[in-house]
Parts: sequence; structure tokens; C-alpha cells
Amino acid sequence: MFRIFLLLTAILFLVSCENNMDDVQRVSFNPKSPDEVIVDFGMVYSDSGFARVALRAGFAETYRSPEHVTHLRDSLRVNFYGKNGEIISTLTAKYGKINHSKNQLMVKDSVRLYNYQKKQTLKTEVLYWQQKDSMIYTPKRVYIFSPKGKFMGEGLKTKQDFSRYEILKPQGNVVIEKEEEL
Repeated sequence: MFRIFLLLTAILFLVSCENNMDDVQRVSFNPKSPDEVIVDFGMVYSDSGFARVALRAGFAETYRSPEHVTHLRDSLRVNFYGKNGEIISTLTAKYGKINHSKNQLMVKDSVRLYNYQKKQTLKTEVLYWQQKDSMIYTPKRVYIFSPKGKFMGEGLKTKQDFSRYEILKPQGNVVIEKEEEL
């Protein structure tokens, strides 16, 4: 009797459920949805086994089509490391976008770049970082605060360590003492 019950139960399970995959995909697939969603995203760029750049964000969405990009939100932070493994500069923003095919990071909204050795801060609304040459640039208005003064202008080019920079269209007054470097 028990064997007949098990046989009937097994047959009932086999014939009772059938899903039409077209119906399932129509209900659950949205072509505008990201391919990956990551909470507490982290990515490290390294060279010869040493970390050079560490990127963290609270939330990331990756799309592979039409272009391979990752959108970053919530406490975006990028640490740039020196040859000895120390953090040289830190970049923060509210939003970022990694274009994987161009090896470029774009950050915007409350952008801050800080150099620890020179204790200088750059404030702007948009910055671009190129992985291939470690350049950071922006065409937007920039404000730089350091112990040696406050500087502002339009556009900026610098290396990722933010030790030296070029303001493309400087504005305001600057007093420079002889043989002093900004």
C-alpha cells in the first residue's frame, strides 16, 4: 500500500508542473535591467602584484550592452597608492561611472581629491581618470585649498597623486615667493 502511495505521489509531481519558458522570460526579463548588481563594491588595480588604485562604492550596477559600463553610487571612494603601498591621494564623489572599454572613470557630484603629503584639496563637480596614463582632468570649475593658499579656475590636469597640477584657466590673485613651489 505504501509503495502504491509513493508511486502515485511521484507520478503526480512529474505531471503536475510545467512552465512555459517564453512566459517566464516575458514576466521576469527587462532589457533595461543591469547584468550585475553589487552591494559593497570593491575593485583593485594592481601593477606587478602591488595595489596602485583601490575603488570602493556602496552600490554598483554593471551593464554589458550596448557599452560595458559600471555605475557606482553611495560613498564612492578611490585611493591612489604610492610605490611603498601608502595612500598618496584619495578621490571621493557621490556618483561614478567606469567605462571598461576606455579604461576611464568619471566621477561627479561633490567631487573631492585630497593629497595627504601636501594637505591640499581639489573641489569640483566632474573629474575623469584615465587608467593608461594615470591622468586626472576636468573641464569644469575647480577650487584648490592648500596651506599655501586658495586657487580657482576653469579646467585642470594632474596625475592621480595630485602632487603637481595645472589649472587651464586660472582666476584670482596668487602671491608666490621666490623659489617657492605651489
